[in-house]
Amino acid sequence: MPDQLRDDLRTARRASGLAWADFARATGFGQAYLRNVENGNRRLTDQVAAAYDRVLQTGGRFARDAVDDAVPVAAPWSQDGAALAVLTDLASGRRVDRRTLLTAGVALSVSAANWAAAVRPGLGKPGFAGVDAPALLAGLEGRLDHLRRVDDELGSGEVFHAARSDLALAVAAIKSGRFTSPHLDRLYAITTEAARQVAWAAFDQGRPGVAQSYFDASLRASAECGDVTGGVYTLSFAAVQCYSTPGLARRAIDVLDTARAQVRGRCTPRMEAMLAARTARALSKTGDRVGTAHQLHLARTALDKGPHDDDPAVLYWVTEGEIEMIAGSSALELGDPKEALRRFDAGMATYRGDEQYPRSHAIYLARAAEAHLAEGDLDAAVATGRHAAACLGGVDSARSASQLKGLRGKLLPHARYRPVAEFLQGG
Repeated sequence: MPDQLRDDLRTARRASGLAWADFARATGFGQAYLRNVENGNRRLTDQVAAAYDRVLQTGGRFARDAVDDAVPVAAPWSQDGAALAVLTDLASGRRVDRRTLLTAGVALSVSAANWAAAVRPGLGKPGFAGVDAPALLAGLEGRLDHLRRVDDELGSGEVFHAARSDLALAVAAIKSGRFTSPHLDRLYAITTEAARQVAWAAFDQGRPGVAQSYFDASLRASAECGDVTGGVYTLSFAAVQCYSTPGLARRAIDVLDTARAQVRGRCTPRMEAMLAARTARALSKTGDRVGTAHQLHLARTALDKGPHDDDPAVLYWVTEGEIEMIAGSSALELGDPKEALRRFDAGMATYRGDEQYPRSHAIYLARAAEAHLAEGDLDAAVATGRHAAACLGGVDSARSASQLKGLRGKLLPHARYRPVAEFLQGG
């Protein structure tokens, strides 16, 4: 942390005229602790910087400076060995990225452009099927497949730590020097998926800066081995983080366009359906009704073609039910609650959310409850909200919890209605 920033904190505090004891009390931190922060004996966290901004009314200046300083400078994509260097730093825990949701989203679009320029199309195939692999590689692939199911059913909390451990094992294997192509390529493909899983778990836990670092590392690993399909899959999840960030839906569309350009004419219908559906969701955030409807049509048409022998195993979740849930979310975003409910009902008819995907199902149910509320049906909104809360029980997901919290906030003006009051009280 530069001394200048600490000096600025001290100067602003003194200029406020507040006594040390009063200032510390207002921030919620101990006086001795804050003295050590200003003197350089303790690390300045983003929480402390935000507290200074709040009490001194500095408009977020210190929090922004603290975050910007905490963001590590990534190795240039063109630098030899950059991918392994970045992966090594992440695996060892030396890279701590504290970007805000906005700055992380912007950085993701930069990573996507760098990946498109660096990747070698056609050299890698998903999973490198047919390549005999040592037990270590096969075991890591099996663990990552298992973690995907854990994430579906239990949420991202433990997945973050487990996938990061698997990433560290894969990086150690790469650095051991024991493996050459195609096994080395397969190891990089494993790191592509492991880093993507860590990134997604971090995003789901409300840690956008950390997620951005791992998304970037996943794309670097993909480019290193030519695993285009793995990189495209990573971009599809990075796009979700982008369009979940206010003001960045257009960047999400750019990220998805980058992904689609790399596999145009040579990806399976299921991959086409997934990319089109997520593009539709991003377009709904921009208010583009026509574009959203067109992309949903492309998604349904592609999925109607049925399974393909080359479908990446990671796309098991791309089903008719999932596409309809995305359609419902998009309709709600576009201010059409009737259409949203039609699509949610169609999705739930084939979507085994309670059993297989409780985390995602809680999000979709909360949105369906919002649609009922928009239609003035308080009883249906409460019943659907209770269903969402039941799905969320035992699931570790800050994103799902935030969706349910948003629903409760929208129901608050109706708290005089007894069923609503009971729901708001957690009943």
